[in-house]
Amino acid sequence: MAFTPDEIAYLRTQPLGRLATLGAGGQPDVVPVAVEFDGTFLWVGGGGTVRGTRKFRNVASGNHAVALVVDDLVSVEPFIARGIRVYGHAEQPFERVGLIGPGTYLRITPTTSWSWNLAGEPVGDAWYPSAKTVHRGPAS
Repeated sequence: MAFTPDEIAYLRTQPLGRLATLGAGGQPDVVPVAVEFDGTFLWVGGGGTVRGTRKFRNVASGNHAVALVVDDLVSVEPFIARGIRVYGHAEQPFERVGLIGPGTYLRITPTTSWSWNLAGEPVGDAWYPSAKTVHRGPAS
């Protein structure tokens, strides 16, 4: 399976997310990142100094499992939140021209994702239902 049309549209309009990687000592690390979806992969990185960042070092050390959240708060009154959480496999380095220009990027292959409330409806008596998708890797 892949992202739904609503999930794709959302990912393409939200350039900011939070990426979690796992450090060598087992400590999770989460940072805000610019995120870009090309229809197959999610990309984070850019610029000339990203190879030295913790997220790049964590992946380079063999910790390829990552989690990424892209979400936004449409309204507080009424409360309307929406988003996508992605588990994936990160690889690097890739030199490319991306969302923030030419540079080095992590390429994330989604493995599982959950999305909620992409229609932007207010919370009712129950919290937003979450749609789970298991992704197949890209064709070889």
